[in-house]
Amino acid sequence: MAEVKNKVCLIVHDGWGIATKPGLEGNAIEAGTTTNMDTIAKEHSFRKLAAHGTAVGLSEGLMGNSEVGHLNIGAGRIVWQDIVRIDVSIKKREFHKNPNILESVKRAKEGNGRLHLLGLISDGGVHSHIHHLFALLETAKEQGVPHTYVHFFGDGRDTAPRSASGYCEQLLEFMKKEEYGELATVVGRYYAMDRDKRWERIKIAVDGLVGGERDKLVDTKTSAVDAIKGNYEKDVTDEFLKPIIVNGDEGRIKDGDTLFLFNYRSDRMREIATVLGSLDKPMEVTVPKDLHITTMSQYNSEFPFPVAFPPQVMTNVLAETLASQGVKQAHIAETEKYAHVTFFFNGGVEKQFKNEERHMIPSPKVPTYDKDPKMSVKEVANKVAEVVRASKHEFIMCNFAPPDMVGHTGVYDAAVEAISHTDEAVGIVYQACQDAGYILLITADHGNAEQMKNLQTGAPHTAHTTNPVPFIMTGDTEKFKFVEEKDDGEEEPGALCDVAPTVLDLLGMEKPKEMSGRSLLARV
Repeated sequence: MAEVKNKVCLIVHDGWGIATKPGLEGNAIEAGTTTNMDTIAKEHSFRKLAAHGTAVGLSEGLMGNSEVGHLNIGAGRIVWQDIVRIDVSIKKREFHKNPNILESVKRAKEGNGRLHLLGLISDGGVHSHIHHLFALLETAKEQGVPHTYVHFFGDGRDTAPRSASGYCEQLLEFMKKEEYGELATVVGRYYAMDRDKRWERIKIAVDGLVGGERDKLVDTKTSAVDAIKGNYEKDVTDEFLKPIIVNGDEGRIKDGDTLFLFNYRSDRMREIATVLGSLDKPMEVTVPKDLHITTMSQYNSEFPFPVAFPPQVMTNVLAETLASQGVKQAHIAETEKYAHVTFFFNGGVEKQFKNEERHMIPSPKVPTYDKDPKMSVKEVANKVAEVVRASKHEFIMCNFAPPDMVGHTGVYDAAVEAISHTDEAVGIVYQACQDAGYILLITADHGNAEQMKNLQTGAPHTAHTTNPVPFIMTGDTEKFKFVEEKDDGEEEPGALCDVAPTVLDLLGMEKPKEMSGRSLLARV
């Protein structure tokens, strides 16, 4: 094993950004009790990191997200995201010639003539983009598929909570202009895009998509917008829309149909793909026979479905580099963010590397996390502290979920409480690191909880932000301090891709040539 100079523990806050200025209304981080974060930042080394847009491989100005953040942190390089790859392919008209997209529409055309397009419809850019759906509709029309049905998953987390009616109008206008496509179903992502094994939620979505079991039946395509707005009047926002059946039995998924799932982010499509693909049936649900499914990206390496945009192969990410040097590591999170400290942090692969230990703490079973703002952050912190004090691992990393998961609810008071609980968890891990001689690094994958209110409208803000995130390093500041932040334009500002090289530098290891990020550890 390589000689290790310093053992390192890394906390990745989910959704802890730095607001553009102090005193802004709706800043749950500023309102919460953050004694530990404030004290550690003051007594040790602190700087900011960019966590959005081109700094993390996204389109210019696009907010970061958990998947992208953990990929960049773990890879030590800017990882160009699927949205950018897909956008470029559409611009070059390569999308319309993509072999697996063409195979999907060809199968529909030559089979029973029925194609279903399923996914999140918004311009949030976290899980999908409405323009990708438009390109799919164009392709299906060009290839002559007789019947194409769109199943609209409402957003309201990465977009404003009551924006689905506008996106629905946009979709209907596009289909009217193209004289092609039919809206079949509207259902919120809470049901269609669960990722926490809440199979009862997936069942509600699938029963609507297949059997027409519904909250509301509407008679014409244009009235779908009114049905959505009717939900708003009952305080049911986009995320929580129960199935709205738009074109009756005609648009239900039937035996022999062809399905294209167009979300490019994988974690929230695995469960519904598992059920529709009949790979597993964890609940009583009717699924049609002989469905042909294609997915925009690879949702799981073990899924048998064709993939339009296969994953980019990354080598020598942080976890792999440590494993190759015989370094023992531990990755710890609660259920909601477990995939992020494993699959995404490890470069988008399911593989567990040699000497890599994993711990998953169950997330609380509540409908939404404003009902239990602390989530399982203390239990995660206690497990991290236990592993730190055992001192068997040279590198330990964890995720603290509440700022993001509670931030997404839009409930300000709950988010403030979530921040306070998360800060307490920081104190638990910090003390353990001090006792066991670990250098503690603290950062975040993106912003969220620092902006809980739309300052223009006063409405709740449930989406991520484009704000920078903190980067804190403990240890004697005479020995361990960051290079100064540059604001003179001579050097790229720090970004999430710089975390892994900094970890390796602290451990006393060379970064691999594949890592384009740089260590932010100053030479003293």
